Amino acid sequence: MKEIHSTDEWADVRDASKGGAVFLLKHSSTCPVSAAGFREFERFDTSIPKYFVTVQTARSVSNDIELATGIRHETPQLLLFVDGQAVWNASHYSITRSKIQSAVEAYV
Repeated sequence: MKEIHSTDEWADVRDASKGGAVFLLKHSSTCPVSAAGFREFERFDTSIPKYFVTVQTARSVSNDIELATGIRHETPQLLLFVDGQAVWNASHYSITRSKIQSAVEAYV
């Protein structure tokens, strides 16, 4: 998993999804629910590239993601991008390995 810190890196991640799916997690470093979602995402075994944004240190990136996708900001929030578009998202306790797997099967 790779942390992104800037809007340029976010643009690179979105562009990378035009060549194949990518996951992006919006994460809060101070929230126990976010920690649980982070662990589920971290433990999900996949060849799909995995990125995360820590909202406390990269709020502008989080805001740009919300603007670009039209998906209201939440943390934790996991998004699956394909062809530059968010095709699936989950938040809070809906971030589970089984739901992530279902998203992969449906969209990748």
